[in-house]
This record gives sequence, C-alpha cells and structure tokens, in this order.
Amino acid sequence: MPVSFLMEALGGLGLFILGMKFMSEGLQKLAGEKLRQVLEKITGNRLTAALTGSALASLLQSGSTASIIVIGFVNAGLISLYQALAVLLGTGLGTTIAIQFIAFKISFFALPIIFVGVILRCFSSRRRWVNAGTLLLGAGLVFFGLHLMENGFAPLKNNTLIHGLGQHFLAWRLPAMLLGAVLSFLMQSSSAAIGIVIAVASSGLIGFDTAVAMVIGESLGSSLIAAIASINGTLTAKRTALIYIIVNLIAISLAMIVFPLFLQLVRSFSPGEADLTVRGIQTLNVSPLASETKPFIARHLANAHTIFTVFSVFLFLPLVGFFARSASIIVPGREGEGDMDPRPRFLDHRVVNTPTIALLQAKNEIKRMAQVAGTMFLEMAEQFNSFNVRTASRLKQKEELLDILQRDISAFLITLSRQQLSTENAMEIPALLQLINDLEHLGDQVEAIMEYMRRKKEDKLRFSGAAMSEIRTLSALVSQVVTVAVGSLDTLPISSDRDDLEKVMAEIESTLATLHLSHIKRLHSGKCSVIAGLLFSDIIASFEKIAQIAYNTIKTSRDLK
Repeated sequence: MPVSFLMEALGGLGLFILGMKFMSEGLQKLAGEKLRQVLEKITGNRLTAALTGSALASLLQSGSTASIIVIGFVNAGLISLYQALAVLLGTGLGTTIAIQFIAFKISFFALPIIFVGVILRCFSSRRRWVNAGTLLLGAGLVFFGLHLMENGFAPLKNNTLIHGLGQHFLAWRLPAMLLGAVLSFLMQSSSAAIGIVIAVASSGLIGFDTAVAMVIGESLGSSLIAAIASINGTLTAKRTALIYIIVNLIAISLAMIVFPLFLQLVRSFSPGEADLTVRGIQTLNVSPLASETKPFIARHLANAHTIFTVFSVFLFLPLVGFFARSASIIVPGREGEGDMDPRPRFLDHRVVNTPTIALLQAKNEIKRMAQVAGTMFLEMAEQFNSFNVRTASRLKQKEELLDILQRDISAFLITLSRQQLSTENAMEIPALLQLINDLEHLGDQVEAIMEYMRRKKEDKLRFSGAAMSEIRTLSALVSQVVTVAVGSLDTLPISSDRDDLEKVMAEIESTLATLHLSHIKRLHSGKCSVIAGLLFSDIIASFEKIAQIAYNTIKTSRDLK
C-alpha cells in the first residue's frame, strides 16, 4: 500500500471526525439553549421520552454522548429510571437520522459547502450566522473526509493479509459485531463509528454482510459508554446503564439469529445492489480518481441501522415499565449507599461542551455539598448533649469530602468557563464558585467547633449549666438559618419568607450580645475559668460565622433563581 494512500485515509479520518465535532457544536449552539427545557419537560409518556432521546442524539450528532447526558440526568434525579430507559431507546433513532444524512455522500458539494461555512463562520457578525457557518463547515468536512477515506482505504483490499482477514475472520458475524462495538466505544460516537464503516465498506475493503454486522454492534458500544458514565453515579444510574446493555444484547442476539432474513429485509428497502462495484463515478468525486467504489452500500448500511433501531424501539418501548419494575432485582441495593464516597457523583467532563447540561450537573453537586454541610451542622449540634467519638470521626470524613468537592467542582466550573457561554450562563459561574467556597468554610467552622468540644472533653473543662443552655439556644437559632440555606440550593423555590429570615438573623445578633454579657459576668464572678472561657468564646464565634455564611449562601442562591 503506497504511503500516499495511507496518508490520505488518515487525513480523511481526521477531517471526518473534525466535521462531526463542528456539526455537533453548530447544532448545539443553534438549538442548545432550549435543550434543558426540553429534557426537564419529559413526562411519564414513554413515546414522548423516546422522541426526546431521538432529538437529543440528533442535536449532539452522537448517540453515545446523548446516553452520557441521560445518565447524568438520572444521577441528578431530574428523570426517573423509567423515563431514562425510554430516552435511551430513542437515542438510537437520533443516531440513525445522522447516519442517513452521512449516507447521502454528496462529495461533489463538499468543497462549496466548506467555503460557505468558512465565510459565515469567519466573516459574519451575527451569532446565529456564525453557528450556521459552523454547522455547514462540519457537514462539508464530513463528506470530504468520507471521500478521502474511501480513496485511501481502496488499495488495502489488494493486500493479501488484509483480504484474508476480511474474507475469513470478519466474515463471521460475531467478530464483526464485536469489532463494530469496539469501534463505537473507542470513537465515543455512534455516528462517527458507522461513518467509518460506510467509508471502509464503500472502498470494498469489507463485504456488505460484515459491514451490517458491524453496524448492529454499534449499539453495544454505545451502551458500554453509558455504563462507564454510571460507574461513580447513583444506584439508579447504574441500574439504568445495565438494563440498557441487556436490552441491546437481546436486540443484537435476535438480529444475529435471523441475520439472513435481516439482510434480505435491508435489500428490499434499499435502492441498487449493495455489492455493485463501479469505477470512478465522476459526478460524486471531488477529484477524478480511478478507484473502484460501491455507490449503493452506504444507503444499505444506513437503512440497516434504521431498521434495527426501529425494531428495537417497537419491541422494547412497551416493556420499559417491566424493566423499571425489575431494576431492583437486576441490580439489588438501596439508594443512598456510597453517599460518603470522596468524589463527585454528578460531574462528567465529557458534557462540558454542552453548557446547560454541565451547569445542571455542577448545581446538583453543589446541592449535594450543601446537604453534607447541613448534616454536619446538625450532628455537631447533638454533641452538646453527649459527645460521641464515632460521630466526631464521621464529621471529619464529611469535612474532607467537602474539601474534595470544593476542589473538583471549582475545577469543573473553571473548565466550563473557557467554553463559549451565553451571558446568563457566564454570570452564573462566579456565583456558583462563591457558593462552593461558602459551603466549604461552613464545614471548616463545624470542624472547628468539634475540635473545641474534643479539647473540652480531653482537658476535662466544665461549662456551667447556664453556658450550656445559651449554646443550645444559639445552636437552635443558627440551625434555622442553615436549614434554609440548604433548602435554598434545592431545585424547588425557597419556602422561607425573607422577613422571617431577617427576624431570625436579628434574634441571633441579639442572642450573641446577651451571651457575651453573660459570659463576662461569669468570668468576673469566678464561675468560669479563663481557659474554659476562651473555649466558650471560640465556640460562640464559630456559630456566628456559620450563621453569616449560611445567610450569604441564601442571598447568593436567591440571586441565581
């Protein structure tokens, strides 16, 4: 195989992948602002959910990326397992739309489309036209890359080793299907993987039967990507991913069993002969290269994917309820296990290119962070009744978790800030970073109080009954503010009235003033030792800081709503 042909094939692959990326970016920027609203309006209607999944995969130009986002929404608790399964089934429909588009292979128009796309992208001042130019540029690169790949791969069929591999090893359905799954998994895009299969099959490197088996295997690769995305997720996300794999395995097995009938069905719905080989169709080529191509196989492979996907949707969509009810049997366990894992549960850096989804993930991780901080405060407050060493150890672990979440969420948001964001999204990031820092500082103050309590116990210091009563009173007041702060970061509106909150803050200030006066009186009267008095002052100061941090959190979260 001449080096020039190899370079042409690799260059074509690079242009094809770049084109898919540009198409995805263009589509997302043209329609991505309404992506969250569409997904949040998914109802229990399985048909609506499937159509939503189809739209999502078409928008992202990748069923694999769409499945990652769906798993992210399950992690965030925005959709149920029932809805997620229906959406995942629908992502195949969106993928098949993209593949049908690729199968047109209008290489003759590739360069003019690239020219128009570059003009709009580089010289237009309106954002909508720039996004449209990105979309056109991506489409042109996809078709041009396909053309280059076909010409580059064509000489390979004359290689004895490659020819023998295709005729013997890949002629078996199972290896070809597994190769398609691996290709889809490695490419992280079902559409791109099948685009490569189309290019290789059009060059004559592999036969029609082998290419169809690879196309069928693509769905397994997509489901494996969803499984990888669910590893650090919730139990519901893991159940969703595993059931999705099971569904795809069943569909693939049925297709493999009736493979000859499936091929006949594809041929009956497709024009021309899949294995028909012609030499140099000048009207389709960007450059008149004398290479043999199969002009009809692309349409056959696209139709094969469409028939397989439609078959899967019609077969399994009515069974979504059954799978959802059986989820606890398939993957036993209780939700909430592993909440103390020292790592983010909702963040996925692979969706940073979709800012609306990435922000949702960050907000849900911050919500989790707030819940951890809130439970830390409540457990700490109980220590004034009875100090427990195990609780103190658990609070230390939670404080470490807050530190890790602060670091990882901040890094995620900073990475997101480097993307092209809408004005609204760009303004949210500094506020979210402030929330993260406030919650981490709240955890630090809770840990500080626990350290003061430990010193009190180890040094056998005693507070008077009046001092302990004052601490419990202050703790109860601060607890109200902390509870509202945690609730303010929920997806629901804040339930506490602004005037009531201001009254609580005023009462806290008044209580603090009273506590300081009482503390000075006890010191003067000798009822409190100097060391115990200093410890008491430190505890009161930490409670005051916690109240102020919680109040700032409430104000910041209100500004975000």
